[in-house]
Amino acid sequence: MWPLIKFLPEKTNFKYVALAPFLGGLAVLACIASLYLTLVPFKAPCAGLNCGVDFQGGTLIELSSPGKTVDLGRLRSVLADQGVGDVQVQAFGNRDAAMVKFETPEGENAAAIAERVKTAITATLGDVTYDRTEVVGPQVSNELLLKGVMALLLGIGLMLIYIWFRFGLTFGLGAVIALAHDVVLTFGLFAFTKMEFTLVAVGSILTIIGYSINDKIVVLDRIRENLRKYKKMPMGDLIDLSVNETLSRTIITGVTGLMALCVMAFFGGEALFAFSVSMAFGIVVGTFSSIFVSAPILLVLGIGRSDAAAPRSDGDRAAQLP
Repeated sequence: MWPLIKFLPEKTNFKYVALAPFLGGLAVLACIASLYLTLVPFKAPCAGLNCGVDFQGGTLIELSSPGKTVDLGRLRSVLADQGVGDVQVQAFGNRDAAMVKFETPEGENAAAIAERVKTAITATLGDVTYDRTEVVGPQVSNELLLKGVMALLLGIGLMLIYIWFRFGLTFGLGAVIALAHDVVLTFGLFAFTKMEFTLVAVGSILTIIGYSINDKIVVLDRIRENLRKYKKMPMGDLIDLSVNETLSRTIITGVTGLMALCVMAFFGGEALFAFSVSMAFGIVVGTFSSIFVSAPILLVLGIGRSDAAAPRSDGDRAAQLP
């Protein structure tokens, strides 16, 4: 057995409900700050997010010149001479590679402009290799942004419906409020760090929703089982007991995921960095919300003994495993 697991206590008796008002208040403030960073300034298409070509429209070119440092100043000069807008030039790797992003002038053919820019870069910098070229028009970018937001809302809505039918409306609302907390804070991470927000970022948030809801179902199912088992235990004590019983499972699962994501962040390169960091952040805030948001908020929503009346299934028993 992994040696560090031996240091995890087999039984804990933490008082989560007593800490919930303070930590819940901090969570509300963090969500408000995240919404502010994400939405301000109110400017299309992405407000406070650093949207990539997927959502903002334009052209992205990745080029490399093995064994030779890319001259970013000359690269910017070339792009300025081409009459394109909002030019961004960034070196990466051992400075022998660069990423160029620019907006296509209105009314121009984006593909033709991209080829013209590449020809000018080759003429100026010499022998370079174009590793990646993406061209996205404004209409396509708007459709992608709308569909990305709809996918997130639909994912959360379907989770609410599933838990509503599976566990009851009170449990469903508790889980969805905690999911909204996780999603809003992840958006805040992108807005605060200015990591590029692309379709890959939308995929990471959808993955966070899936991971987080699994964690919350385990905790909520244990609460429902204990509602049947302890008929006279006060609700606050019952929630503390249920969270303590699932704590080791939650920690081990979260740490395992973080280990894999840290490896991806360090060795996965530029393409996987934002995905890995946002996923790791989502696991941390998702674990926090499972303990200090979704479970204690059941008291605010008014959970009662009748909420344990939903039928059990083999899936319930599987979710009870620590």
